[in-house]
Amino acid sequence: MPTRAAALEVRTQAKDAAPIRVRASGLWTFHGMKEHDAELARTLAELQQTPPERIAWDLTDVGEIDDAGAIRLVHALRGAKDVRVAEAHRDLLDQIARGLAAPEERARIDPLAGVVRVGEAAQDAGIQFRDGVTLLGQLALDASALARRPGELPLREFSAGIYRFGVTALPVTMLVGFLVGIVLTYLSALQLKRYGADMLVINIVGIGVLRELGPMLASIISAGRSGSALTAQLGVMRVTEEVEALSVMGISITSRLVLPRVLALAVALPLVAFCTDMAALAGAMLVSQYTLGITPGAFLQALPDAVEVVNFWIGIGKSSAFGFAVAFIACHYGLRVLPNTDSLALGVTRSVVASITAVIILDAIFAILLKDVG
Repeated sequence: MPTRAAALEVRTQAKDAAPIRVRASGLWTFHGMKEHDAELARTLAELQQTPPERIAWDLTDVGEIDDAGAIRLVHALRGAKDVRVAEAHRDLLDQIARGLAAPEERARIDPLAGVVRVGEAAQDAGIQFRDGVTLLGQLALDASALARRPGELPLREFSAGIYRFGVTALPVTMLVGFLVGIVLTYLSALQLKRYGADMLVINIVGIGVLRELGPMLASIISAGRSGSALTAQLGVMRVTEEVEALSVMGISITSRLVLPRVLALAVALPLVAFCTDMAALAGAMLVSQYTLGITPGAFLQALPDAVEVVNFWIGIGKSSAFGFAVAFIACHYGLRVLPNTDSLALGVTRSVVASITAVIILDAIFAILLKDVG
């Protein structure tokens, strides 16, 4: 049977409103279109002058079709409403049409996008604050119930928390404290030595370490170390639905999971801060001896006169408050983790950032309230 080249037959009606009927036939392949390429191009160009909804296409007589013919037909059919296609060719034409679909217009810049984001952030902050207040109130109720029945305190969780948050944190916090004491004393000594006020280095280092740097260092390291571990632990329990299982069994989540961890870090962090203070003072004594000639004995003898003991207790009290804040925020974000790994990672990140921010804000508040003390 002789092959037929691609052809288009256009039939127009008498009335302008009537549709134009176009029948395609022959082989719509690269070689089939080559014979009458100029004629096909001219006919298709004329059809483009007509609104596509007024053209009725009949492709049932198309014998064969390849990618070249399909691309040409798809361009011609764009916007048409009345199209008849043989089932053998429908899939190829649909695939080519999806591939040649015009990309979606780039979304216009919304001038109020910043306002919307600020509003969404404020709404999220309001939800976080509401849930935090709810958790804090529940902790207060559990603590009051525990005060009436001390035997219900999960001592194993409490003691394990003190060990994990306190004892295991001592090496890194004491090392950081020792190095900070060295750096702070060395920088202070370089300035004081010019004016012959060598002994004032004890005042600067003593107050700075005991009242501010010791508690801050211990709290920030605990926020990154213990706070992230707390959030991850509770988050994994949420992912594995252990939290829901405890609720089904009638066990209080806050009294069983949150309260012992919060109390443990609130008790352990002052001990960590104390050891950090001692390590920082040891570094200060080392630098003072080799830089200013102040012996460790003279340093320790002058320290009580230079720094009032109230500064030490202020630092210890602040550490306990910082520990409570870090553990509370970590548990808050841990209980809000959704049962997927992305939410777990996001919860840990937000927990650490929020804990460090809360520690700095609390330190600023304490500095204002206690500015006349010590």
